[in-house]
Amino acid sequence: MVDDEITAIERQIIDVAEAMPEDKYNFSPDSLNLLGDDYKGVRTFALQVKHVAASNYFIWSTLTGDKLPDNLKDGNGPTDLKTKADILKFLKDSFAQGHKAAATLTVENMLQPVRQGKSPRLHRAEFGVAHAFDHYGQMVEYLRMNGIVPPASRGNSN
Repeated sequence: MVDDEITAIERQIIDVAEAMPEDKYNFSPDSLNLLGDDYKGVRTFALQVKHVAASNYFIWSTLTGDKLPDNLKDGNGPTDLKTKADILKFLKDSFAQGHKAAATLTVENMLQPVRQGKSPRLHRAEFGVAHAFDHYGQMVEYLRMNGIVPPASRGNSN
């Protein structure tokens, strides 16, 4: 069940990240200068994607016990990732960590606290999904602000 939820958000986030053209990856609503806005300092689209990926690693590595990537210092992801291709690879690899984390859950251990805190293992796995959905909504708005219909809103031509 947890793995299916990770797969669902993984597809949505990757679809949105792929839909944004590379030349718009540094877009932030701050650049629109909307009257009465309060967008100063919000993350760019690229930082949204890298934040989701970085958070995936921080959240799900507590379940797998894996070491964090060497270039991962904070929740904004590695500063050396600049191209859309590199950012997408980092994102996809972070969801692989989620699938690995889901595979560690058993009926016997899912309510046990993780070593680094008091949250049950199941909560940590599900928190990664919830967190990604929060940022998915923001990323959808960034697409729309650039005149791009999000993949999930395009309808099915079947």
